[in-house]
Amino acid sequence: MFFIRKILIILISMPVLLSATEYQLSTHILDITSGEPASKVRVELYYLDKNQHWKKISEKFTKLNGRIEDLIPYEKPENRASGIYKLKFYTKDYYRLHNINSFYPFIEVSFEISKEQKHYHVPITLSPFGYSTYRGN
Repeated sequence: MFFIRKILIILISMPVLLSATEYQLSTHILDITSGEPASKVRVELYYLDKNQHWKKISEKFTKLNGRIEDLIPYEKPENRASGIYKLKFYTKDYYRLHNINSFYPFIEVSFEISKEQKHYHVPITLSPFGYSTYRGN
């Protein structure tokens, strides 16, 4: 009986799994001072247009786990984004909420996306007086 119930649950949830939207870009913030994810951080996403001007295309806040997983959605490979993008992390606001002085009012991370790559993850590790970023997966 348990086995049949488990199979039914899997079969019922399959349409949800199959119809879930995939995303080409995600980010994550880890506060290395506390060792905890940085939640409620405002993050803006910009695209560098053909005239070399930054165009804001999204604004979200990190979840309790410090992540934003849904920055650039796509449905088909030919619809994948490409070009130069920038994430702007409002770190001073985050530290102000925790009554901590911070040197950086915000952090901007620029990077290039290619249509050939399915997913990009751009995390940062953060402290009040420093940060680091890398290409995650």
